[in-house]
Amino acid sequence: MPELYFKGKEFVYNHHLTVPYRPLETQPEKSIGEDSGNLIIQGDNLHALKALMPHYAGKVDCIFIDPPYNTGNENWSYNDNVNSPIMREWLSSNPINREDMLRHDKWACLMYPRLKLLHELLSEQGSFWMTLDDNEIHHARLILDDIFGSENFVTTCIWQKVYSPKNTARHFSEDHDYLLVYAKNAAEWTPALLPRTEEMEARYVNTDKDDRGPWKAGDLSARNYYSEGTYPITCPSGRIIAGPPPGTYWRVKEEKFHQFDVDGRIWWGEDGNNTPAIKRFLSEVKQGVVPQTLWLYNEVGHTQDAKKELLAILNFETSEDVFVTPKPTKLIERVLQLATDSESIILDSFAGSGTTAHAVLSLNAKDGGNRKFILVECEGYADTLTAERVRRVISGYEYKGVQKEELFRKKVSFSTLKDAPKLLREIEHVEKVKGNRFDKIAKTIKDDELVVVGEKRITERTEGLGGGFTYCTLGPQLDLDKLLTGEQLPDYRSLGAWLFHTATGEPLAPEKVREDDWYLGDSPSYHVWLIYRPDLDWLKSRDAALTLTLAEKIAATSKVKRHLVFAPARFVASKHLLPLGVEHAPLPFALYRFEKD
Repeated sequence: MPELYFKGKEFVYNHHLTVPYRPLETQPEKSIGEDSGNLIIQGDNLHALKALMPHYAGKVDCIFIDPPYNTGNENWSYNDNVNSPIMREWLSSNPINREDMLRHDKWACLMYPRLKLLHELLSEQGSFWMTLDDNEIHHARLILDDIFGSENFVTTCIWQKVYSPKNTARHFSEDHDYLLVYAKNAAEWTPALLPRTEEMEARYVNTDKDDRGPWKAGDLSARNYYSEGTYPITCPSGRIIAGPPPGTYWRVKEEKFHQFDVDGRIWWGEDGNNTPAIKRFLSEVKQGVVPQTLWLYNEVGHTQDAKKELLAILNFETSEDVFVTPKPTKLIERVLQLATDSESIILDSFAGSGTTAHAVLSLNAKDGGNRKFILVECEGYADTLTAERVRRVISGYEYKGVQKEELFRKKVSFSTLKDAPKLLREIEHVEKVKGNRFDKIAKTIKDDELVVVGEKRITERTEGLGGGFTYCTLGPQLDLDKLLTGEQLPDYRSLGAWLFHTATGEPLAPEKVREDDWYLGDSPSYHVWLIYRPDLDWLKSRDAALTLTLAEKIAATSKVKRHLVFAPARFVASKHLLPLGVEHAPLPFALYRFEKD
């Protein structure tokens, strides 16, 4: 099997394991609504993914990311703190551009540890979706095959991102992007069906007023050879059809055909003389449509839709202020329709303009779902653009813009210009008759056409979709040296989540934590306990030690699983703990030298 090698791979292959744990710190003044379970995190997405591990490992149902395409024009920077001379040299050559001959290697180094963590966060029933173009699609396939396993590749969808060709293209107008789809377990995962459209249902009629309702005619013949598919058919009119059309075969054997006819499932036409067709009833077809890999812009939107949408929400004055490459909400809604149910958790670690959150809220509003989103954005606009868009979508917003209406269009030629006064009188008439409805009349000549457009400033109100989110930043990393000195003492839940996940590989379930009892929760193998308070004097006291009395109390809560107890010290020997099913794990504090009274 082909394997992708890139410069620096040996240094980033396990880099995700060395990324320090930094707990999430909530910022209430930037959050909105009640605690909804939705998160927007500002910070390096590699560190943010590591911060999510103790809470969401194996729990995310759908991951959608829109990473740097590495076109050479984005000026992104590689800044992972990998302990390697190569990487340190790369840091000095940021930002990365088209002249950088190693830009593909750097992109692979950027993505590899992030994709490793995303894979760990994905649930066993989950799916992964990533947009890219031709710059990195081939490298991405090999990286994802390495991490997910090639057997878990699902498909590559084609998204038509523009609605008209670019005449300035040197070779071809690039009209599409790719959407790579992998599953944690492709043998078990299947996409949902898409809802049927009104146009699809309109194809079903009930010409003969059949009690079973609307139907459409399906061809009785097929190209595939069928040994029993060459019999003659007699129409109700008496006409005999000697056999199927040349090169085809009846798709059902003769006995089955007659059963269909008796059951009223054969359509012979109004006069009973047509070539027979099979009636396929709307009530008997699937309730949805199997998704296809070609996604057209009129179904899921295009890049101009996305920019206009962002302009409307944030009321930017010019298009230059808009995020450069937003994705349309309808595109991500399509992903969510296929990959989620009403209670799914969705993660986007390259959040950009916040479209993923918008799509989650929009789909929830449409189908009454309770999907949750987690967004991660490292750039400075995480608050002012990413989160601000989501705030406005939740609360509602006013759109101030210009409504345009074409009033007059005429092909301009040399003969037209010879009678310019007549043309000017026509324009003047249009302005006089229709101009009072507009704030401005604009006249332009483009592609040999004179166009007169009325422009009117409007203010519209879009109602909010409801919901809320918690805005978080990344706290200082849990540093063992600082724990040893007591310089850094994290809160109970932050330390507990880290220890629980490190010890069990499982995410901490917040609802199971009983801080007053020192209980964190359970994994398939252990009940896990943490004796801890973020108070250095208390941690040095006898109250912070695991005693025989406390061990017996812990053991009495369950005999089914063993108990793992994190504590600064213990006042009981292991030979007394082990028969109780209790194991002591010392906390990384140099607090074991208790002062003698």
